[in-house]
Amino acid sequence: MELYRVIDLSGADAVEFLQGQLTQDVARLDGAGRLLAAWCTAKGRVIVVARLVATENGIAMIIPADILDKVHKTLLMYRFRSKVEMTISEGNRSRLLAPGECDPLALIKAGIPQIDTRNTEVFTPHMLNLDKLDAISFTKGCYTGQEIVARTEHRGKSKRRMMRYIANHDGIEVGADVSDGERNIGSVVNVVGRDLLAVTPIDRHDQALRVGGARIEPQRLPYSL
Repeated sequence: MELYRVIDLSGADAVEFLQGQLTQDVARLDGAGRLLAAWCTAKGRVIVVARLVATENGIAMIIPADILDKVHKTLLMYRFRSKVEMTISEGNRSRLLAPGECDPLALIKAGIPQIDTRNTEVFTPHMLNLDKLDAISFTKGCYTGQEIVARTEHRGKSKRRMMRYIANHDGIEVGADVSDGERNIGSVVNVVGRDLLAVTPIDRHDQALRVGGARIEPQRLPYSL
């Protein structure tokens, strides 16, 4: 089963179109070759986190396979008269991703969130640490959800952010509540076995928490919050 699918975008307005939709400065692809980006609702909730890769014909937008139809159909609705073609790639495009970019456990250890049908439109980009992952431009101008994202940035701090944890047993699911023992304070974003990412209050990031009957212990992220 494919974990990821690709939407190929091409045409004279491809970059401009994505600039108005994604958190990333898509013009940077000319120099970077590949970038992380989020697509948000007008209320600043992340629909999907995508890997953008520059190709010979335009831009490849790599996303979790199970959210492909939702993303593709909704992007088409926003196209209007823009000169951009959006085609679902049917070939094997795994070569576009480095090994660490397509391994769910490696992504958890790297602190990179995956957003699919189970957790779409739940978190803001700052909750998912996307500002720390170079997935947000604060200078490029307007895009869908930009007002909420900019407001969070200018306030100086997000009270809840994503943290990596290891549980003491299996069985945790995406979307499960995280508890401090008295009340629910967070939510599981991704999980592979006993390794997980969860959005929790920053002031609890040094504490063990619970997901159902499991105890989860915080682990270091490879970047600073």
